Amino acid sequence: MGLAGKRILITRPRELAQSLAARIAGAGGEPALYPAFEILAPADAGAARAKLSQLEAYDLVVFVSPTAVQRAGELRGAPWPADLRAAAVGEGTRRALQSAGVREALAPREGADSEALLALAGLQRLEGKRALIVRGEGGRTLLGETLAARGATVDHAVCYRRAAPAAPPPEGRFDAVCVNSSEALQNLAARLGVARLQGAPLFVPHERVAQAARALGLPAPVLAGPSDDQVFARLVAYFGGAK
Repeated sequence: MGLAGKRILITRPRELAQSLAARIAGAGGEPALYPAFEILAPADAGAARAKLSQLEAYDLVVFVSPTAVQRAGELRGAPWPADLRAAAVGEGTRRALQSAGVREALAPREGADSEALLALAGLQRLEGKRALIVRGEGGRTLLGETLAARGATVDHAVCYRRAAPAAPPPEGRFDAVCVNSSEALQNLAARLGVARLQGAPLFVPHERVAQAARALGLPAPVLAGPSDDQVFARLVAYFGGAK
C-alpha cells in the first residue's frame, strides 16, 4: 500500500479534509487532522445577508473557496438564483457550487487561486458590470482590484472570519504535512514551531505558498497542486520513491 505506516498531517478545515483523509487511510496511511484555522461567523452577518439577498443585481458573483460557498448559502437561507452567473477560484469551489445547486460556474481547470481565475477569457472585459466577491474577512486584494481595473463595480460579501486554531496540535511525528494557503502555514508554524515542521516534507498547492515556506526556513516544499486528487497522487509518488 502506497502510504503504509506514514502519518500525514492535513490542515484544511475539518469538513473539507475528509476526502483526502479517506484516501490516505485507504492507501495504508494515518491521516492526522488539524485545521490550521478555525472558521467563525462574520463580524457583520447582517451586511453579508443584505448583499446575498440581492444577487439578481449582479452580473457576476465570485466565490473564493468552498467555505465561501457553504457559509454564503447558510447566510442567504434560500436557493441560489437559477440564472446566477457564478465564478469560482478553483475546481474544488466549482464542485461546491454544483453541489449547492449552481449548475454552471466559470472556473480555471488548472490552478486554484486568483491569478488562475483572472487569466480566463470571460473575465478580461468587464466595463459596466457589477461583481460581488463572496469571501472571508481579510485575505488578498488582487481579485477585487483586478476586476475593478477591468471596468467592473466590485462589492464584497464577507461571510466568515478565520482565526488561529485554539486546540493544541497533535503530538508525535509526522511523515508529511499538507498546507493549502500561506495563512494556514503561518498559523501552523506558530502552533507547531518551525523546527517541528522542518522534520517532514511540506506539500503545498502552488508556488506562492512554497515561497512562504522558504521564507520560514522550510527549504524544500513539494508542489502538489490544489486538488485532493493531485495531493494524494503526489504523496503516493513521493513515498513510492518518485520524488
